Amino acid sequence: MATSTCFLCPSTASLKGRARFRIRIRCSSSVSVNIRREPEPVTTLVKAFAPATVANLGPGFDFLGCAVDGLGDIVSVKVDPQVHPGEICISDISGHAPNKLSKNPLWNCAGIAAIEVMKMLSIRSVGLSLSLEKGLPLGSGLGSSAASAAAAAVAVNELFGKKLSVEELVLASLKSEEKVSGYHADNVAPSIMGGFVLIGSYSPLELMPLKFPAEKELYFVLVTPEFEAPTKKMRAALPTEIGMPHHVWNCSQAGALVASVLQGDVVGLGKALSSDKIVEPRRAPLIPGMEAVKRAAIQAGAFGCTISGAGPTAVAVIDDEQTGHFIAKHMIDAFLHVGNLKASANVKQLDRLGARRIPN
Repeated sequence: MATSTCFLCPSTASLKGRARFRIRIRCSSSVSVNIRREPEPVTTLVKAFAPATVANLGPGFDFLGCAVDGLGDIVSVKVDPQVHPGEICISDISGHAPNKLSKNPLWNCAGIAAIEVMKMLSIRSVGLSLSLEKGLPLGSGLGSSAASAAAAAVAVNELFGKKLSVEELVLASLKSEEKVSGYHADNVAPSIMGGFVLIGSYSPLELMPLKFPAEKELYFVLVTPEFEAPTKKMRAALPTEIGMPHHVWNCSQAGALVASVLQGDVVGLGKALSSDKIVEPRRAPLIPGMEAVKRAAIQAGAFGCTISGAGPTAVAVIDDEQTGHFIAKHMIDAFLHVGNLKASANVKQLDRLGARRIPN
């Protein structure tokens, strides 16, 4: 078994740049220091689940995303007397491609997010060990790294009594995304919050949940080929400049997408989802068969289809589960016959809860 790697949280001896200290200078002779007190663990073990996500949703590049029910990662965090106080160790990784993931928490999405939460909470009196169950394949376009980060952040926060806000949990998880693929929250925000989320601003962070009507039916047809599309490579394919006509078009379609979500208009949602003229045209040719898969989905009855996140998963939307499975079959066939890629499919509903604690 591989040796666990530990990370030592900063000690209180150094004040500079530590999140636990907020220093406000009132005048030259008076300094007020507010110190966030270290919370006690409220239990010894917490297990948390964080759902998969579909980012971008066509024209919403880097500012729109949603959570998908039934797929995701699980992180368990426990107080471990064998781990030095203030340290965190990754003890076990299982599920999809465990040998491809580092047990060094500084290079693991779950570890990075857990470290950030420990910093925010000023944890230095207990040591923690973390185990990760990867339910999502790597490089799939389903927010695999975000789900690991979100589950870890929520688990550590729950262990110490839920002291952090949703915004702080997203910020902690963003540290992980920044290191892996870039500073964007369209995966981590919906993974933590559930539902549809619009990122109104990154500086300061502004999160805007979009409520899809509970009485409306919405199904995501997710077809993932056996092909890895690293986020960094897919981002490198993006244009550095865009023309005004495409800018106006994508803005109008993103607005239509938001309106469709709020109204529960799945047909309108699908139409807007399929309309991106900036990002999808650059990425689709890099995924064998993607353009044929999109055509097959729509011909089979989907209201719309696009690339999920950076790909290679293709996502179509429909309002009926049985029709969703019919669409999935045609998408799988297109990947195989045009892209020469085997693919698997899931037909899932919207996850409205987001990352949460689950029974141990």
